Amino acid sequence: MPTVRVAPSLLAADFGCVQAEIERIEEAGADLLHLDIMDGHFVPNLSYGIPVVEAVSRCTDLLLDTHLMLSDPDPYLAPFAEAGAGSMTVHLEIAPDPERLLSEIGSLGCRRGLAVNPKTPVDGMLPWLEQLDLALVMSVEPGFGGQSFMPEVLEKVRVLRQAIDSRGLSVDIEIDGGVGPANAKECRTAGANWLVAGSAVFKAEDPARAIKLIRGD
Repeated sequence: MPTVRVAPSLLAADFGCVQAEIERIEEAGADLLHLDIMDGHFVPNLSYGIPVVEAVSRCTDLLLDTHLMLSDPDPYLAPFAEAGAGSMTVHLEIAPDPERLLSEIGSLGCRRGLAVNPKTPVDGMLPWLEQLDLALVMSVEPGFGGQSFMPEVLEKVRVLRQAIDSRGLSVDIEIDGGVGPANAKECRTAGANWLVAGSAVFKAEDPARAIKLIRGD
């Protein structure tokens, strides 16, 4: 099993004091920082864009795990890479043949990620595993934070883990949506090793304890 990493989602932070919030979760032991980029079209919400990513990159040395929930990510790949994204994930729903996008992400020096929504079969991701560094399974409908975890998506994680391991690949499996101490063990057991947690970390009284519980320390 690859190393388990916890990626607090910035969407759950207090944007009135973002730098302090980032420093707080760094001190608590966060491994990565998850950035949700929403365009109001692919998902029914807007979040933040390139200037915020650039500002965040100046606040932290954590890898910026950038989730592009965009109908047309192509024009934004280079700008997000220049802004400091270390990993960029696009959705299978907007790119059934994602080879060109993944190649571009890799050429920009970023980790290549591909995501599927809860209702999207995971089979469409399997042909692209050799081109991936990261496979993201959404465990809520994307667009808003604070939703309840959908345990039925864990079967997708199991399918991905079996396929990745059987091919001898080193692709990380990320799960995002409603993840916290209460269900993190299920996620890890299914095969996920990057766990995105928003409110469970940023809203926790003791973020360090929350991160340890999610990571399984």
